[in-house]
Amino acid sequence: MELIFIIILVTVVLLAILDIMVGVSNDAVNFLNSAIGSKAASFRTIMIIASFGLLIGAVFSSGMMEIARSGIFTPSMFTFYDVMIIFLAVMIADVILLDLFNYIGFPTSTTVSIIFELLGAATCLALIKIITNDDSFITILNYINTEKASEIVFSIILSVFLSFLLGSIIQYITRLIFTFNSEARIKKYGGIFGGIAITAISFFLLIKGAKNLTFLSGDIKSWISANQILLIGINFVLWTIVSQTLIYFKINVLRIIILIGTFALALAFAGNDLVNFIGVPIAAIQSYDIFTASGVTDPTGFMMGDLANNDIVAPSYYLVIAGLIMIVTLWTSKKARNVIETELNLSKQNDGEEKFRPNFLSRGIVRAVIILGGLIDKILPKSLQLKVDKRFENPKKNLSIKDQTTDEEAFDMIRASINLIVASILISIGTSMKLPLSTTYVTFMVAMGSSFADRAWDRDSAVFRVAGVFNVIGGWFLTGISAFTMAAIVAVIMFFGKAYGIIGMILLLGFILFKSNQSYKKKKKEKEEIIISFTEEDIDSIQKIFTKNKKQISKALSKSAYSFELSIRGIEFENLTHAAENKKKIKKLISSIEELKSNFYRILRDMDRENINSCKVFVQSFGYLQNITTSINFINTSIHTYIYNNHRKLNEEQLIDLKSINIEYKKLLNHTSKSFANNNLNELESFDKLRQSIDNKISIALNNQIERIQQENVSQKSSTLYFTILTEVEYTVDRIEKLVRLYIDIDKQIND
Repeated sequence: MELIFIIILVTVVLLAILDIMVGVSNDAVNFLNSAIGSKAASFRTIMIIASFGLLIGAVFSSGMMEIARSGIFTPSMFTFYDVMIIFLAVMIADVILLDLFNYIGFPTSTTVSIIFELLGAATCLALIKIITNDDSFITILNYINTEKASEIVFSIILSVFLSFLLGSIIQYITRLIFTFNSEARIKKYGGIFGGIAITAISFFLLIKGAKNLTFLSGDIKSWISANQILLIGINFVLWTIVSQTLIYFKINVLRIIILIGTFALALAFAGNDLVNFIGVPIAAIQSYDIFTASGVTDPTGFMMGDLANNDIVAPSYYLVIAGLIMIVTLWTSKKARNVIETELNLSKQNDGEEKFRPNFLSRGIVRAVIILGGLIDKILPKSLQLKVDKRFENPKKNLSIKDQTTDEEAFDMIRASINLIVASILISIGTSMKLPLSTTYVTFMVAMGSSFADRAWDRDSAVFRVAGVFNVIGGWFLTGISAFTMAAIVAVIMFFGKAYGIIGMILLLGFILFKSNQSYKKKKKEKEEIIISFTEEDIDSIQKIFTKNKKQISKALSKSAYSFELSIRGIEFENLTHAAENKKKIKKLISSIEELKSNFYRILRDMDRENINSCKVFVQSFGYLQNITTSINFINTSIHTYIYNNHRKLNEEQLIDLKSINIEYKKLLNHTSKSFANNNLNELESFDKLRQSIDNKISIALNNQIERIQQENVSQKSSTLYFTILTEVEYTVDRIEKLVRLYIDIDKQIND
């Protein structure tokens, strides 16, 4: 039996490393978003500052793991075997959940996940004990700290609404004062602004960070707690003088505020959230030490009351190792970039491709806000409205691509500073009130509130941004439910399965992580295959735009040919899964073309007037590509529906005709694709031959089908599908020819 506990310990230690990696990948957005989004410094500088914050926060964290050991459940009510099952179940569930959220790019709370996993596993084993002992269900209160769980749920709801509200209000007021042309006003008020900002961040460090520093004595911590107003006053005066001095020497004080805030949030993250990653594994190791020191041999009879001893601390070398792993993960994790991209996408100031699709809730809220805005417009004087609107005029909102930098910021440093200030203040207040506010919830909702107040959510983007926020918030609550459920299921399997259940769950975890990694690589590869968008560099010449546009068309035609072939295979083998997977591929292709159109809009806006006629070609080409992919999608959908409804299989003669058409169709599209890719559309004669060949095949197929109908050899449903395929193919061939002739004509104009 002792061997299985060694296996558990080795597993939880390995999972601790994985948990740190997936946890940092998820939580990196909390302290990197403002600096990266505002381009306050180079990416390398931001990462170095955040790394120092992580290391210092990890080294000087207290190591007090009371939440993992006794904050959620009562150790004295559980045996050594019980707590080891709880800890392993928590770690397995935590790694799976965080990895899943990182994969889809959703920022979630590591605090909530670990709390609800502990609650789920402990509740499950408590219920087993109650049922086994024939006790009353009310005795579960002796096993579980329900007060702490209720407090956490309350803090989640509070932080979501309060963070968004305060972020909106403070950003709105700040923007009214500084506007988007803030240089002159920073010279006047920047000292005071810097004093407030850095004081708030410093106070955050003292209250949220210093309470966990092991090198500070209890007297110093008590003095800090008792003299908070004095410390705020001293800090404000000091930092106001420093900020005004920096402005005098023409140093950007906003940049300093953002970098200090990034360091502070990274330090607090490591100092306070480290327990989320290594608290459970350390508690498991300490439980094993307590059990072996007791000399008891029966793990199911030894109660773990000693685990609640608050004098137990984590060895400092554990913290150093954890800090180094966090830094390495921060620099190397590609999934962290995916999570950061989600938050920046929802808070960016400029137009672009939206990541989330609107839903009925987002549409309803936006419509309600529009109606409310209309009522306010009728009440407020027009002169006041014009003055306010002028304060929110953003010169970069519709900046031409020529005037943009190659790496344009998602929002300015004013908003980035407000994000850090408000998040710091809220987390400080929550900590002083002993409310376990999640840094993820606070930083994300403050960022959303400030972007809303900054009018980053206009009529064109609001419905997408609101949908994105609700998706993320829904993901947070889903975290708690999923964490509780998953940990409970894993715990019950291992409790009753004993060694076999434990080994089985460990192997299952390994398989899940392997498949997740493979799936992530596949997803990344598919994303890279999506048609490349235009960049600001392409505005230099019409020739560059045409060359890139032809390559995009080439990819679209090649993918269309492959999708049509998959559709024909689907109907040939009556493979429903095949058709469904092909539908996803076509959907991605359609989405890619939509992205091209969205990106091209900005280039079209800045075109020289002499190239206006040439620009019409791009508009028409995207229209033809949409026609082609829509037809391919319609063919595949018709085939999917036909198979799904279990209609009669096409006969051999019909399949022969369709496969023959597929061969000619593929030749036509591949030839055209290659011509566009090589920028060689002079071989019109070859295209005409291929076009004539497929026209002949379609004509023969139509005649054959009419003959079969007259001989009553085919059903009505199969005939309808057959004619649908032929007419749509004929239509796409016509669009392809128009596309080719369009570019032949424009090439002649450019060359002449």
